[in-house]
Amino acid sequence: MTDNPNLQRWLAYIDNPDHETLRAMLAEDAVFHSPVVHTPQAGRDKVFAYLAAADHVFSGNSFEYVRMFAEGDNALLEFTAEMDGIHVNGVDIIRWNSDGLIQDFKVLVRPLKAVNKVWELMGAQLERAG
Repeated sequence: MTDNPNLQRWLAYIDNPDHETLRAMLAEDAVFHSPVVHTPQAGRDKVFAYLAAADHVFSGNSFEYVRMFAEGDNALLEFTAEMDGIHVNGVDIIRWNSDGLIQDFKVLVRPLKAVNKVWELMGAQLERAG
């Protein structure tokens, strides 16, 4: 594991997801960049909604970070998962502010079949939570 305290908090959350903890880790003006929504989603509530939905979609789907790079207030985390027989490969790019809160969260996903599957499952989860 890394000695970056911000990244350590994120990885601890991934190991033991708790939505109160997640909300507390987000800056009020946080921004989320989805692999399937063309506009950035701004504000703690929107970012929370996307990340909480991702918890539901990816849990139980063999989600695993396979490579991590961190420098200062930035981290790049490559992940894999399996969803309905489709291999998902992606990257989370996280930037924390000076208070250690998540300021910017970007997700990139490949291949196209995986993007479509993530879009399908995330859309359904966001609609249920909506």
